[in-house]
Amino acid sequence: MFQNEEDKRISQVPAIAMEDNTEEIINRSEYGGSIPVDNVQALASKDLKDVPVRYIRSEIESEEVLVDESLQIPVIDISRLAAAGQLGYDDELAKLHVACRDWGFFQLVNHGISEAIDAMKKVAEEFFKLPLEEKMKYAQLPNTIEGYGQAFVLSEEQKLDWGDMLFLLPLPVSLRNLRFWPQNPNSFRETLDEYSNKLCGVSMKLFKLISINLGIEPEAMSKIFDLENCTQGIRMNYYPPCPEARKVLGLAPHSDATGLTLLVQVNEVQGLQIKKNSKWVPIKPIPGSIIVNVGDVLEIMSNGEYSSIEHRAVVDFEKERLSIAAFHSPGLEAMVGPLPELVKGKTPKYKTIDAHEYVKLTINSKLDGKSLIDHMKIQ
Repeated sequence: MFQNEEDKRISQVPAIAMEDNTEEIINRSEYGGSIPVDNVQALASKDLKDVPVRYIRSEIESEEVLVDESLQIPVIDISRLAAAGQLGYDDELAKLHVACRDWGFFQLVNHGISEAIDAMKKVAEEFFKLPLEEKMKYAQLPNTIEGYGQAFVLSEEQKLDWGDMLFLLPLPVSLRNLRFWPQNPNSFRETLDEYSNKLCGVSMKLFKLISINLGIEPEAMSKIFDLENCTQGIRMNYYPPCPEARKVLGLAPHSDATGLTLLVQVNEVQGLQIKKNSKWVPIKPIPGSIIVNVGDVLEIMSNGEYSSIEHRAVVDFEKERLSIAAFHSPGLEAMVGPLPELVKGKTPKYKTIDAHEYVKLTINSKLDGKSLIDHMKIQ
């Protein structure tokens, strides 16, 4: 049984019966892409003694990382937020507000999609275990962001991240491009389709709850991010072990350019760190949880009530680390700016631009703290 019409609608999303969409690849090239770089997994397999200088970031050795494990991001039990008036609803809703306002990160438990998550973890692990030649069948093409490779490499001098990724755009369904969707493992496409839909359902529930906490209509945000309008990108990350792990980063410090990001840890190796009070705080994932973070779009739409948070990924000396991040952004017909309901009688803190311009700005910017937000702020 479906709990509500929204769950029913999400379950009826068309399956992935789409052909390779070469014309759409050409259309998307207007947004830009990443310069091809060496495959890090292959590089790490050479039993390196010295890591190439482009990966070395000497500045990170002096940055403070907290070792106090008692300082952890809030935990939100979404099962307590199924309906207003149920036991624990008001307290949990207040916790969600504090998590978004004061942390920008939280762990979501009792979300009800564990089977889809476990299946996605399995196929992601299997994909990254394939020979390089097999994975390269799904390599990024020039001036595109989808596929296997790296993102946000804009110059030959830029420092590189110690990691590879497979980035796909499952939503909207009409723009799926199976050119980049692996057929090996053979269950990958079906599994990703299910995973995408389930995560979309969780994000829609969160956007409604966030709207309530911001004092606006529950549908105000979910209309912007709903199934017909939402753009969802899913990034599978592979961080190989590194002999100089304390001198490299798996992912440079940044805030996400999206509305909400839903992240799952694939294996037991930790690596996510967030910036809190100018110090790096390691995040210890709760088994089975989804780590959720506020993105730049949500900061902008809330007119600064909620704030996106800088975070980064570090790597391990001996073990590989895998994670899967799902980014939920407004559709390309939307406007990115403070919601009108939240700036009545107030001064907007951020510009309003169309989503096309915002996407171009995002793709053609390297990961650099909160530089995108700085660009969007009204000085």
